[in-house]
Amino acid sequence: MTASTWWALLGACLLISFTPGAGAVNTMTNALNVGFRRSIWGILGQQAALLIQLVIVAAGLGLVIAGSPAAFDVIRYCGAAYLAYLGVRQILADPSAENAGDDGPADESGLSMFVRGLWVNLLNPKAIVFLLAFIPGFVVADGDLFTQYGLIGLTIVAVDMIVMWLFFALLGRAFARITSTPRARRRLNIAFGLLFIGVGVMLALM
Repeated sequence: MTASTWWALLGACLLISFTPGAGAVNTMTNALNVGFRRSIWGILGQQAALLIQLVIVAAGLGLVIAGSPAAFDVIRYCGAAYLAYLGVRQILADPSAENAGDDGPADESGLSMFVRGLWVNLLNPKAIVFLLAFIPGFVVADGDLFTQYGLIGLTIVAVDMIVMWLFFALLGRAFARITSTPRARRRLNIAFGLLFIGVGVMLALM
């Protein structure tokens, strides 16, 4: 991969990462509920999902999923249902439970956030279809495919991780700072819950 090709890849990755989606909503919600630093666990889960999807595409399985309407729909509807579940859970969250009791949002384990981030990205078949259309433009057929896919994967994950943590997580923390009362937090929980549900509906209908 030439330097100019890598810079083009970097620009494309930045554009994709800054485009709001389920991962961005999940990151902001984590930052709102557990704080900026601990939100990294959810981001790591999302990156693990990206790597798995990249391996699926590199192995050629992505073509099978993209070419099978039934398989695509099963993953799509499961993803939509999961996002709707997360939205309802956020709406029903107790705004006064922060830092108060074992059941409060601030007590959620890093593993739980990691797994949720993993499923949020993994149950999005459009990511696989997108990678199928996106990656070939940066791969030289007669070059070392392992090295090229490794560099592409490293770039995608690094950019998305930085954008998620230093932009969307900070944005979530900013929301938390301006919602000091339970009533304000309740409204924000509803807003983020509706965002989750909205992204789920989009995934189901598009």
